[in-house]
Amino acid sequence: MSTTTIIIQSSASPSTTTSLTLIGPSDVPSNANEHCPGTESTLAGHAASCEGCPNQEHCATAPKGPDPDLPLINERMKRVKRKVLVLSGKGGVGKSTVASMLGWALAGEDDEVQAGIMDIDITGPSLPLMLGVSSSRLQTTSTGWSPLYVLPNLSLMSIGFLLPSSSSAVIWRGAKKNGMIKQFLKDVDWGELDYLIVDTPPGTSDEHLSVVQYLKEAGIDGAVIVTTPQEISLQDVRKEIDFCKKVKIPVLGVIENMSGFVCPNCQGESDIFIPSTGGAKSLETEMGVELLGKVPLDPRIGKSCDFGRSFVDEYPESPATKAYLDIVDRIREKLGD
Repeated sequence: MSTTTIIIQSSASPSTTTSLTLIGPSDVPSNANEHCPGTESTLAGHAASCEGCPNQEHCATAPKGPDPDLPLINERMKRVKRKVLVLSGKGGVGKSTVASMLGWALAGEDDEVQAGIMDIDITGPSLPLMLGVSSSRLQTTSTGWSPLYVLPNLSLMSIGFLLPSSSSAVIWRGAKKNGMIKQFLKDVDWGELDYLIVDTPPGTSDEHLSVVQYLKEAGIDGAVIVTTPQEISLQDVRKEIDFCKKVKIPVLGVIENMSGFVCPNCQGESDIFIPSTGGAKSLETEMGVELLGKVPLDPRIGKSCDFGRSFVDEYPESPATKAYLDIVDRIREKLGD
């Protein structure tokens, strides 16, 4: 147990403050202001001590306090063996492509493996297209929403299934995003899953904080971080790794995507994005995270994603396919599977 002192400023008399001491567990970010009430407090983001804190906006909109839905989420997640986040510091590095390939590879390697993908990129859902189910709509049963089945052992849940069209914009603030993520965890009948891959938007924002909080008791088994070789991407990956350390998510490793170009005809490779500071390999010594693998560019990956087909099944001879399969094997090994 710990004590947290909160200074509350009176709205009637700004010079008057009240000191309130809370006794109980405290969840205070390392970069928080003095007298932080904790991210789970109902005063988070609203107390006088929150003014000017870099976390204020997130704390004000994120779910806080005892959540009556957490037991329901925990009950659903009891049937999910492994929960893995796919993260990226920067957009455009191929994070959703990697998430889809992990799903295809897990389901394709072993028919006995049950895999699911949860797309929490609320404003930019691309997995329905990548997995070939963009024209499908959700079905509701007595046990909740049923995810869309891409294969008998690969399912997907995405807000893309709820939109009028693929061109419809989702213009939501944090609270509504949080609510949708909660529904994906609480109301979707995932069934028995060996792996739940969670595809997140770039950065460390509301969606990331929400999924971490909702799965706090159920447990997140690890995170896979996607980058490209150049320093402009690596600098944001370092922030993502720091985020994982602060919220206590194990980093399974980093995937260097678009690592060279593979000619579909001669299979020759050449660098497109120059690893000027050593690429993802340099993060092993710098940040203490493992390089899970390097996936070269193959123009057929984009084609497969556009048509919703499994690249690893259609082009087994590609070096990129071998890279993906090796990465999946390493992830399973690190998870003890």
